[in-house]
Amino acid sequence: MSSSAAGAGIGNRNLRDYLLAALAVLPGTRQFHLHVLVSSPRKCTTIFPFAKPRPPRVYVQDILVILSEEPVKDESNANAPATATATEKKDDNEPGNADESATPASSSRVIVTATEAAVYNIPHTSSAIFYVSKVDSSGQASAPSPTAALVRALLKYYVDPATRPVDAEHLWVQLFARAQSQYLFPDSADFEGKKPLSDTKLCAWWKRVLTRVVADVMSDKEKVQEKEMDVKMYYILPGYSEEEAEHTLRIAATTPLPDSTLQWKYGHPYSQANIPLPCPPPSEGPNLGHYIPSFDDDPKSRFIDEIAYTTDGEIKSPQRKRAKTEESSSSRTRGGTRGQEQNAEGPLGELGKVSADEFWERMSFRQECVAGAVTGFFTVIATCKRGGAECGESQRGVVSSQVNKRVLTTLTGVEFSTVERARKATETVEAAIKGLCEGIPGESGRKTPEPSVRLLEVPRTPPRGKRKMEEMISPNPFPEPVGSVEGYLSDIYGSVITRNAAVEKRESSGGYVRVLNVRRKIKK
Repeated sequence: MSSSAAGAGIGNRNLRDYLLAALAVLPGTRQFHLHVLVSSPRKCTTIFPFAKPRPPRVYVQDILVILSEEPVKDESNANAPATATATEKKDDNEPGNADESATPASSSRVIVTATEAAVYNIPHTSSAIFYVSKVDSSGQASAPSPTAALVRALLKYYVDPATRPVDAEHLWVQLFARAQSQYLFPDSADFEGKKPLSDTKLCAWWKRVLTRVVADVMSDKEKVQEKEMDVKMYYILPGYSEEEAEHTLRIAATTPLPDSTLQWKYGHPYSQANIPLPCPPPSEGPNLGHYIPSFDDDPKSRFIDEIAYTTDGEIKSPQRKRAKTEESSSSRTRGGTRGQEQNAEGPLGELGKVSADEFWERMSFRQECVAGAVTGFFTVIATCKRGGAECGESQRGVVSSQVNKRVLTTLTGVEFSTVERARKATETVEAAIKGLCEGIPGESGRKTPEPSVRLLEVPRTPPRGKRKMEEMISPNPFPEPVGSVEGYLSDIYGSVITRNAAVEKRESSGGYVRVLNVRRKIKK
């Protein structure tokens, strides 16, 4: 049973219902099935691995949103209103109701889009970083595709201070746009119905999506004044000047930007001084490791690694990691090894010599940015006055981080090259999600690990004197969630049926060519 109505507004803390409300207004008659997996917060030491003397405490949550679509027959509701909205739906159409949640995916249901992201909370600076890792579609959705609406709603949920589930005054949305034929759906590039965007069209698509998110949030003037909101938007296409980038995206854009008053700044956001950086810079001098965050599968992270191990023009290999032991296995992360042990004397390599401007100038010559395809880096910074009770409340429906990893593993083991294979893949993936979230063993017979006693202990200062490494590590203050059927139905899985007017198809302007006859001049 759903704990909130389908038309829940901006005050709703449930991400699943918020996304379903955005999907409910899409044109057409169809049913959406949504799975929202948000992991419980855990400590992260890899986002600023070269911060000196040590990075601030960071907590990360993994986000995985998987959307399926199923056709709906209009025979039973032929007299239904053509433009029904989320608030006009009956109870049996509200998201989260258990009308079909207890059964596996039907044969006509197919996954159409998925989004992988992560949110990093830095309490020391009251900042959060929302990083969009991957967005992909299988190409099997009916028109119009729900991908843009789903991504906009997800971003707006975190940008808007009224719904932001993280207690942070400054939210940084960051992403790297790189066009590929497939990201999350194996063999979906072989499906003839999938039409991936080109490199320039993808960058224009992201710029339009982010602009619409900011425009929607800033449209409420009273809320903007009350929260003292301010938004800054940056983008850069490595290897392109500002004029070249604007011209390239203007040609690639299929529709104009929604609000011309919102200004994008071409460049990086690390030179501005109005909004504090998520990782505070050191007092003894600049260090590039405090400016550029490191994300998985991000060219900036690989470049930072190279700069960190470059000394006097020579690239040195990282120090060999020690063998993992019971006492040190939990602390031997990438940040703990190379970031904390090696930067005690000073910034690693040339991190103290390379400025942020030089970093982005040199990014234009990286292989990821000069391989013949246009790539783009986008950053949106939304700052506001602390929201008090409206922000930072405990989130419902969180799962173990192992659940997200196992779902992604399951997703990479199926195929989406045909409709039949995509339907079988949908059944496999959704059954795995349901089993993992309800605490049911999967096909391998393994369960999500139960929380240990150490993880549930209250953080405390270690005793003085000679101590073991295990005692020096502060435990995770957030308990490991335990799966249940109630949590799966109330916060993770939901569905909604749309019965709205379909979008009229645009007539092609190139259907015919009008030839003008030239009147010949008669010779005398």
